[in-house]
Amino acid sequence: MTFALIVVAGYLAGSCPWGYWLPRIFRGEDVRRHGSGSIGASNVWRTYGRSLALPVLALDFLKGFAPALAGVLLVSHLCGIIAGAAAMAGHARPLYLRFERGGKMVATAGGVLFAVAVWAALALGVIWIATFVLTRYTSVASVVSAVALPALAVAFGYPWPVIAYAAVSAASIVFLHRANLRRLREGTENRFSGLRRRPARA
Repeated sequence: MTFALIVVAGYLAGSCPWGYWLPRIFRGEDVRRHGSGSIGASNVWRTYGRSLALPVLALDFLKGFAPALAGVLLVSHLCGIIAGAAAMAGHARPLYLRFERGGKMVATAGGVLFAVAVWAALALGVIWIATFVLTRYTSVASVVSAVALPALAVAFGYPWPVIAYAAVSAASIVFLHRANLRRLREGTENRFSGLRRRPARA
């Protein structure tokens, strides 16, 4: 029963669309009408700046971290991973947005990873930052990090549930970035400038 409750709580936590709610509350706007149409922190940053994006990033991270950590501490690593995966599913298809498109799960997946495999998470953070600094594309940093994730889980000797989670998460993140990859090939992907910028409506 505890296992199931933690997993359900993970999905409900993951469904909290902070990237949609905070712009609605503080700007009175729907972020999905701007830029990529995503409710993730990257699109919030490009549209409204860091004052809203940083809280969105932190909350998206925590909604993956909290249920995964609860699962690990109260039941097992497997419970933590499934609860974290449920949070990621909620982020991608939020209940509170009637299962419409959500975010791309990168921050939420990072939160789960910190809860179940902290050393792999720290290494992944270094890879993400290095890739972002070199390319200035959040999408490239996210995809490169996703591809590296299963290898890091194996390299640090984590148990099979963690490795399986890493592989599925990596595939999901790459799949959700398919539009970004297409724009990269076409040369139309937004490069991060660090300045608030309101893109044209999608």
